[in-house]
Parts: sequence; structure tokens; C-alpha cells
Amino acid sequence: MKKMANYLLIEKEGDLYTISMTPELQDDVGTVGYAEFSEATHVAVDDTLLNIEASKTVMGILSPLAGTIVERNEAAIMTPTLLNSEKAEEHWIVKLTDVDVASFEALEDA
Repeated sequence: MKKMANYLLIEKEGDLYTISMTPELQDDVGTVGYAEFSEATHVAVDDTLLNIEASKTVMGILSPLAGTIVERNEAAIMTPTLLNSEKAEEHWIVKLTDVDVASFEALEDA
């Protein structure tokens, strides 16, 4: 199941929620040249997941859901342009667990 919020795509597989940028957000920010993840293990709604510097902007990517970060796309630190990839297995940002299902279901369908 996929949902959208804040130009982010959230894909639910079992108890794992993968957050990535939508193609629209990828286009809006331009080529990502720098990525720095938050050190937080637990995030609330609107907590910063990732700070990026791109050709068109400098911004923080905010979490659309509260939960526990179980994995970060560490490859994006060394190769930030992965965040611009069309491939879902390359451009994801973080994976969360302990997410309130009702909060996820309240998001816009993708």
C-alpha cells in the first residue's frame, strides 16, 4: 500500500514503512549534491529525517509519520545523486517501524 504526504511517498510492506521523495519533489529540488541524515532513532511528525543541498534548494525533509527509524539509505551520503534516481531501491530515504496504522491510512492515496 502506498500513500503520499508532503511530496513524499510512503510504502507499507508488513510493519515496515519506506519513505522516499516523489518524482515531483525530485524535479523541484534538482540534483542532490549533499545529504545528511538526522541522528534520531525515534521521529515525530514533522521531525527532520534528512537535510539536503541540491541544485535548486537547500532543505530539510520532514517525516510525515511518527515511528522508529530502523534503516537509513546510507549510500546516499556517499552518492547523494541516488536520491534523484528513478529506481525505488536507490532513492529511498528511511525505513520506519512502530508507526500508527491509523495515521498512515489517513494520508492521501498514491
